[in-house]
Amino acid sequence: MQNIFPAQYSTISAAALKTHLIEAYQLDPSITCRLLIRNVSDTYILENDSQKYIFKIYRDAHRKRNEIEGEVELLNILKANRNSVSYPITDVFGKQIQQFNAIEGLRNGILFSYAEGKVILDLGDQHLNQLGHDIAKLHQTTSSIKLSKPRPMFSFETTLFEPLRDLRPHFTEMPEEFEYLTNIANKVVKKFEDFDTSKFSYGYCHYDFFPKNFHFDERGKITFFDFDFAGEGYLVNDLMTFLNHYFFHQLNNLITKAQAEKDFDTFLKAYQEVRPLTVDELKAIPYLGITFHIFFLKFFYDNYDDWSNAFLTPRYTKHRVGLIKKWEELYCNF
Repeated sequence: MQNIFPAQYSTISAAALKTHLIEAYQLDPSITCRLLIRNVSDTYILENDSQKYIFKIYRDAHRKRNEIEGEVELLNILKANRNSVSYPITDVFGKQIQQFNAIEGLRNGILFSYAEGKVILDLGDQHLNQLGHDIAKLHQTTSSIKLSKPRPMFSFETTLFEPLRDLRPHFTEMPEEFEYLTNIANKVVKKFEDFDTSKFSYGYCHYDFFPKNFHFDERGKITFFDFDFAGEGYLVNDLMTFLNHYFFHQLNNLITKAQAEKDFDTFLKAYQEVRPLTVDELKAIPYLGITFHIFFLKFFYDNYDDWSNAFLTPRYTKHRVGLIKKWEELYCNF
């Protein structure tokens, strides 16, 4: 028999996955399973008339087993502390991580509870007040724990300097853009010398608090999900990632600058009703946005090959650098 030629990235059969998960979790045999998203992790939805779950399967090249265990540990703690999150389901053998011997090697996956409700992009005051309160309560938990398993760390080294070192070959034909990124990274670090970071709240950040990653149900209850990037850093990073929602909403002409500022301020006030912020923490939010965009430029670069996408072209890269320039113009004062 001819050996199977090694693969870099396979897509697990939804039909085979359904059979495995029905057995492992004793699910109703009527449940269906279909692939929703093929990405750096693949997402499947399992559902019937009375049940709904999300199954995510990770690629070893992107997330190692111990990192996944760290996410599971974090979500278990959040759930135990009554934070409303999509959480890992335990199978009949007491496991929360499934392992599959795929063509490219071992892959790990998690069955998650389903986040009831829907994404709301145009958030009203009631939504913003609830969101501010709930993120602050989540931070009350994540600022008081230390996980036994590793998660990423968000520092200037990991969000600015390491990305720029790794990205340098990609910018060989774009020296002006690379010089801009290098200069603005140094400006951010210098700007932080003005802040008393010793009083910044530190803990585990979600680091991707866009509206696509939390659902509102009919009663207004929020459920957070997609903690793939969760890691240690200043907790105001999460407020910065939410500010990015308004940044892109403005660029797409879906909201005015005045309304975006009013809405974000409503959110910040609600957050501070639960967890006060220092003046310097509030001032730092815009500058952390620079680190976020450079971090994700490296993420796109690192995962370009396995995404099998066509967007990491010089044109796209210049567009992303252009976004950073627009962010600087809109929010920063160096």
